[in-house]
Amino acid sequence: MSLRTPLSHAKGLGTAKEGVSHWWVQRVTAVALVPLVLWMTFSIAGLVGADYGVVVEWFRSPVNTALLVLFLVVMFHHLQLGLQVVIEDYVHHEGAKMATMICMKFAVVFLAVLSVVSVMRVAFGG
Repeated sequence: MSLRTPLSHAKGLGTAKEGVSHWWVQRVTAVALVPLVLWMTFSIAGLVGADYGVVVEWFRSPVNTALLVLFLVVMFHHLQLGLQVVIEDYVHHEGAKMATMICMKFAVVFLAVLSVVSVMRVAFGG
């Protein structure tokens, strides 16, 4: 016996089957952010009071550059997933929901690309 009504079956309404993967990716990015945020916190704390040259040399270290780019990519992806859930839960008008979702995704991608490009410019002497 199915819990779906004949009307919902005819309309194709029901689960989109994307919720579980969305939930897992959000949890995995959260777990990945724990060591990255700790690394970032201690790194920034170690640079307090340093002059510009020391900070630029920190950026030019391949390990620091790679970890910083990884931190930014994971953080912005986690941000996008979280904002998507908030928009889906609290914006009830379908047109407004779609417009807000599109604007949010463009803004997050723009900020992520801007951040990564900025790190690369400093790291590679641009």
